[in-house]
Amino acid sequence: MQALNQHIAKDGFRLRGTSMSRIDGFSDVVFGFALTLLVVSLEVPRTYDEFHAALLGFFPFAVCFFFLILVWLAHFRFFRRYGLHDLSTIWINCALLFSVLFYVYPLKFLFSVTTGSHIGPGAFTNPYQPREVMTVYGVGFAAIYFCLAALYLNAWRQRHVLKLNPVETAMTMSDFVDKLGDAIIGLFCALMAQLLPPDHAGDAGWFFFLIAIWSTINGFIGGRAVRRARVNLTPEDLEPLSHGN
Repeated sequence: MQALNQHIAKDGFRLRGTSMSRIDGFSDVVFGFALTLLVVSLEVPRTYDEFHAALLGFFPFAVCFFFLILVWLAHFRFFRRYGLHDLSTIWINCALLFSVLFYVYPLKFLFSVTTGSHIGPGAFTNPYQPREVMTVYGVGFAAIYFCLAALYLNAWRQRHVLKLNPVETAMTMSDFVDKLGDAIIGLFCALMAQLLPPDHAGDAGWFFFLIAIWSTINGFIGGRAVRRARVNLTPEDLEPLSHGN
């Protein structure tokens, strides 16, 4: 394996955390537990009806699995880039893991109801319960992305300690803004669930498509900032890192 200071991501970001840490190990255990809570069934079906019910739960499981993997990839990318282990990072990471575990059941319930899997037509006993589900889902989503944004803000705050060059600093700020925007959209969806009539609270979920628009806009603006920073790089900014994880 190459020395740490020679590890560079495809985007030119010098990786500072290429070895497994206790934070990585603990986080992976929590993510693994969260995925376990999403499984279609903990028991092998003993009848065809049980088997059929398990199949109906496959699609919401696949969607929820995909969402959690996206969060895990964002977490993995951050710690490979920065390799931070300071107290602020530890506490923010703990808040992120707590939010992930909180998010699992609203996520699974929502998509099970949406697809009609596992949960019957009597899932809601009054018209205000769908509003509460969408609100909890939006708040949980926002909490996860606020934590990711806080991780990037903490890395940006320590940019001199980490010896981030101008390109890496611009990428860090772009990722912070991107995650912050996602979190705000989650809160906006929760707010819309409260403002819409109870029988239309589920329509608040359509506002999550704003994330694609936001990511496109931020990618364009952040990309310009990175290109400007790349032009002004000096040989000192490309020097190998002298510290490791």
